[in-house]
Amino acid sequence: MTLEEIGRQIKVCKEQMDSRYGSTVFDEWAVVSLIENRARVMAYTGPRNDDFLKNFARDLGSLRTALTSGNFGPGDFEFTRHNTGTGYEGFLVLGVGLYLICNNTSDSLDSIAKNPRWLVAQVPFGDLADRVRTSPLEVAWDTRIFNKPS
Repeated sequence: MTLEEIGRQIKVCKEQMDSRYGSTVFDEWAVVSLIENRARVMAYTGPRNDDFLKNFARDLGSLRTALTSGNFGPGDFEFTRHNTGTGYEGFLVLGVGLYLICNNTSDSLDSIAKNPRWLVAQVPFGDLADRVRTSPLEVAWDTRIFNKPS
């Protein structure tokens, strides 16, 4: 999948999740690269465009260990229920060193999950994960900047 294709898939996923939930589930969606231990935002939609990357390390919070463990492959995801505010609620592995970060900047996933509609709102996210699993995100790496991951 290309960055453009995953962008369309994420937009559809967001719209379907919000529709099924009855309000916004995640107001922040970002495709990030963590190649060579350097965070790069490749696509972002949300309320804090300028501050997202600046606060990235802090906002990973309890997801940091899972995200950097290397135990996840394309289509795998992890959520934390207790991050609040700008602390990220979850990630989806899009490809080697490529992640979708999801966040609700005003609510915790614990609170979101108390709404019974949360169960049906998760379905589009699972569908997106399945599509990524069969067709991971691939980007054209500029080897003058950094080496393509192996």
